[in-house]
Amino acid sequence: MKQERVPVLVVGGGYAGLSAATLLAWRDVPVMVVERHPGTSIQPKAFGVGPRAVELLRVVPGIEEELAGIWAGIGENMRIAVAGSLTDPDPHMIISDEQEEFAFLADLTPAAMVGAPQAEIERVLRVKAEELGADLRFSTELVSLEEDSAGVTAVIRDKDGDRIVRADYVVAADGHRSPLRESLNVPTSGRGPLGQMCSIMFDADLSELVREREVTLWYLRNDVFTGVIVTGTGVGAHVLGVNLAEGESAADFTEERCVELIRLATGRPDLDVRVLDRAMIGIAHLVADTYRAGRVFFAGDAAHTMPPTGGQGGSTALQDGCDLAWRLWLVLTGQAGPGFLDTYDAERRPIGKLTADAQLADLGARMPPAARAGYPEPLEDPIGALLGHRYHSTAIIDEPGDDGSILEDPRVPNGRPGSRAPHVVLDWDGQLMSTIDLFGSGFVLMAAKQGGQAWMDAGRQVKERLGVELTRLPVDDELLDVDGRFLERYGVSGGGAVLVRPDGYVAWRSPEADANPAATLERVLRRILSR
Repeated sequence: MKQERVPVLVVGGGYAGLSAATLLAWRDVPVMVVERHPGTSIQPKAFGVGPRAVELLRVVPGIEEELAGIWAGIGENMRIAVAGSLTDPDPHMIISDEQEEFAFLADLTPAAMVGAPQAEIERVLRVKAEELGADLRFSTELVSLEEDSAGVTAVIRDKDGDRIVRADYVVAADGHRSPLRESLNVPTSGRGPLGQMCSIMFDADLSELVREREVTLWYLRNDVFTGVIVTGTGVGAHVLGVNLAEGESAADFTEERCVELIRLATGRPDLDVRVLDRAMIGIAHLVADTYRAGRVFFAGDAAHTMPPTGGQGGSTALQDGCDLAWRLWLVLTGQAGPGFLDTYDAERRPIGKLTADAQLADLGARMPPAARAGYPEPLEDPIGALLGHRYHSTAIIDEPGDDGSILEDPRVPNGRPGSRAPHVVLDWDGQLMSTIDLFGSGFVLMAAKQGGQAWMDAGRQVKERLGVELTRLPVDDELLDVDGRFLERYGVSGGGAVLVRPDGYVAWRSPEADANPAATLERVLRRILSR
């Protein structure tokens, strides 16, 4: 049997798998993706990508522009409501105008939210991954996996038969049923299966019901069914998701019944409808009890399965893939020790649970009051879940007195370790940019002009001594703080410094000057990198 060798094997070609492959290939790490389906998704699936996921993806040249182009081709605004149908005279509006609702984000990030379906975004990621050299194999399934002290041996199967793949690490992005998670006996916690939904993609003229250049996402509750309708998705045209009632199965959703349900959902009993595709989707609330099993790392739905309410499942999966990519890169290139990979579970699993619980709460809030028993309460401030996640692990040097919170208000950036590095506008040789644009390739050491040279010299010494990718950036006359916000938003004085990780999170900071910056920085990096 033919044997192949690759540092990272990714199982699953959805959001988590494709984002991991794209960001690994961008970092010149050879990666193979095996996906049992013949291509990327046909159904729109998740709709919309949050700004944090866009921040992580935009390091790949051209990808942000392509995502923005998809959204520009679909619409400009989005409304979200709870109603009986699209013609409900009194819908409960959750978001009435996306641009106005999230206008404040422009002060917090250069990355915009992208209103686009998963199918379109997957296609962009597939093309980018292949352009960067990733080996993507569709119509290929994982047959078996065995681990030893030096790596993993996988048997994969395509139309030509079986072959062996030897890899250092595996990214298990194989969906909410995750055969890998099951085979490795990784337990899960949560409310469990919540039902099934039939996703009906259809074409119809809804111009009388939806404003031009607007996507409408309405959670539907009426006497016949509950579900969701998304108009103007850019794939097919529109999608209706219908929750299966007790005793129903896929066989009940004939084309005739789908047409009837679409007409009920739109409130137009004579609507001319063409059904394009039907698919069954499982809805559940599950989080893996660990995101790591030896050399296998779980991402996306394999790590956390959540109801679609809240719209953060897709973004969370994308973040998982991007997050794994930079950690694996550090270890595979010898910059970090193998123990560093434990930080993936320590940091991402609490966020996965928080997000899954929040979406379960949102599902309960959209139910009739009598059906909400046992559901958690929604987040008091859902904006924190967009850009306010905090991490705690050995890859973060918490400051004394840290409260251990995993959410904070991103509208009040503070630059403390474990937080996303704040957005500050900079002028670099006449070009305006964000501090967010500085992160992605490696670690970044930033210091203000006063006392900054000592930190820059320390960074050079430590970079050479440890062989770590470290960019040194003094915020001074060349890298100009346009609005004078750097010191305040990063919580340092003129003599302090901040160390930011490749994922744009603050790993450590020295609020003030240090008597021996080189020794301090080396000690910090050794601890962070498990060396």
